[in-house]
Amino acid sequence: MPVINFLKTLFQPADRYQQIWPIKIYVLKLFFLLMFLFAAKDAWSVLITHRGEWNPEVAIAWCSIAAYTTLAGLGVIHTLKMLPIMLFMFLYKGLWLGFVAYPLWMQGQLAQSEAAEWTPIFILIVVPMFFTPWGYVFRSYVLGRD
Repeated sequence: MPVINFLKTLFQPADRYQQIWPIKIYVLKLFFLLMFLFAAKDAWSVLITHRGEWNPEVAIAWCSIAAYTTLAGLGVIHTLKMLPIMLFMFLYKGLWLGFVAYPLWMQGQLAQSEAAEWTPIFILIVVPMFFTPWGYVFRSYVLGRD
């Protein structure tokens, strides 16, 4: 019975998380952790080991990725406060899927393009989007209420 009780508590609003289901918080923490462990590691490795002159646009991209994924590390601890980082990820990946991957897919060219390897990774945004507490996002970040 302790396991069943634990599972029940995952799907009940919790005072600790401002009446948000704990399962939503835990899934978001997982995605923050994955962003931090994988994307931050890659971005910082590229920045630290780069030699020679940078292409300015490429440098902006790597610096941006390093910054936002490092901030994602704070999302593991302060999940609700760092939701704007998750929203940024939804926006840029959604835009990329809509403006880059979708037109290639519609033309039957996605599979043979460079975008093919990124598309499945970017489509995974649906998982944290499903677990995002959208009511909280609207109240806190659109209306400015806590």
